[in-house]
Amino acid sequence: MPRRKFAWEKLSDDELLKQRLSSLRVTVEGTWLEDCVATLHEELEERGIRLRPHTWISSEWFSPGGVPGIAIPFYLAHPRLMKLEKRMMFDVEGGTWRECMAILRHEAGHAIQHGFQLQRRRRWQQLFGPSSKHYPRYYRPNPASRRYVQHLRLWYAQSHPDEDFAETFAVWLRPRSNWRTRYAGWPALKKLEYVDELMSEIAGERPLITTRERIDPLSRLSQTLEDHYKKKQAFYAFTPPKTYDRDLFRLFSADPRHHRSKPAAALIRRHRAQIRQLVARWTGENQLTLDAVLDEMISRCRELDLRAVGPEQKLVLDFIVLVTAKTMHAMFGPSRRKWIAL
Repeated sequence: MPRRKFAWEKLSDDELLKQRLSSLRVTVEGTWLEDCVATLHEELEERGIRLRPHTWISSEWFSPGGVPGIAIPFYLAHPRLMKLEKRMMFDVEGGTWRECMAILRHEAGHAIQHGFQLQRRRRWQQLFGPSSKHYPRYYRPNPASRRYVQHLRLWYAQSHPDEDFAETFAVWLRPRSNWRTRYAGWPALKKLEYVDELMSEIAGERPLITTRERIDPLSRLSQTLEDHYKKKQAFYAFTPPKTYDRDLFRLFSADPRHHRSKPAAALIRRHRAQIRQLVARWTGENQLTLDAVLDEMISRCRELDLRAVGPEQKLVLDFIVLVTAKTMHAMFGPSRRKWIAL
């Protein structure tokens, strides 16, 4: 099926940012997302689960309480919008088949919980906690904990009982996940075994809630893309601490004898994207937050007139290790900032 054409496809980024979300008119149908949703439905069918979450386009990923459906962010419905998302956020969450399916399985867990009202069951509450617990804006996970499965980044299962269930369901649903072996000896295995028993129990049953309601569909979102991204960027805003000097002096040189060597600031700028992506992959930190850290480090290197002395590849690798260590310390050190919940 040929892709639908839109007038805004040829606009510059600045012009596109002036458009309202509602004017984009993108849909799941006729895009690669339709194949992803069909694959999700096939996985559910293979497990005997009768509920098929309906999907629609909105501003972000979510499954609203009381609705057995899934909202998908608008940028995934068109390559031009994915390109803009990449420019504005340095990342496209769900932008690959693998990542999109991982998030869909997670959101399907929410949809099935809503459809069958699973959170009302006593055993569910004993294992995952009360669904009525206040939903945090921030949370502080323990990366070493074995009480939770690991599916989406940022140890998301630890943020709320509902997310714990959705993550556990996603691990259970994923084909060839081999969860019994992967989580052998973990307390989280009890949750997986419960989900396995629970899904066998509701297999073939009609869900209690069958509404096809769509919450915050794209057609009703009047804000501009510019306002949308300002709000999204502010959510991940982070003022990095100015405590890098000692580490930068260890890695780079301030010796006047090396004044002809390449400026350290230029070295970091050249490899900025690679550094940001690798540290984000290893730590789970948001790329927008890491970019603020790199901005501060580049600025300090320039102010201190530091020089990059030695093999460039080794310097870049050492710098990546430094930023990774600083990021992990910022996340889990005694004075760490709060976690931002996705």
